[in-house]
Amino acid sequence: MARAGLTAERLTRAAADLADEIGFQNVTVSALARGFDVKPAALYSHVKDVQDLRARVALLALAELADRAAAALAGRAGKDALVAFANAYRSYAKEHPGRYAAMQIELDSDRVDTSAGRPHADMTRAILRGYALSEPDQTDAVRMLHSTFHGYVSLETAGGFRRHPRDVDASWFRALDALDAVLRNWPPA
Repeated sequence: MARAGLTAERLTRAAADLADEIGFQNVTVSALARGFDVKPAALYSHVKDVQDLRARVALLALAELADRAAAALAGRAGKDALVAFANAYRSYAKEHPGRYAAMQIELDSDRVDTSAGRPHADMTRAILRGYALSEPDQTDAVRMLHSTFHGYVSLETAGGFRRHPRDVDASWFRALDALDAVLRNWPPA
């Protein structure tokens, strides 16, 4: 019998909070159960295993970021859209490090196609429509943007930029200027 008050959604949100507190790699069914003062077995009627729990956190994080990015993108195009999306991405990653780490795991294509993973990718492609890129250039540009955003945020949150006197935000905005310039002048195949 399921424990009263426990639901898959409630467990997922608690696991996401836990990931932000102790690190995504430390989220386990046992750690989550301790937070609810129940035995781990009580959670298995709501989540299959730790992989399922972590996938649920990843999907929640993708949905949260998609909502944040959609709000930031409203009414914007071109460079304004690029900057709004990038800033939403960066701020989410810094505010929710565990959730952000969860977004980096590989998910089953069935879960991504029926979740926020698809809208997130669609928003990135919508930004690129302002740059008139078609396939396969669009896919290449999506990968470039994700690599740049992820790389910058990962280095920044790990303290990789602390030893240089240049302001981290100034470098971020120069990187976005550079991305805009590349997207406006995409090289022909």
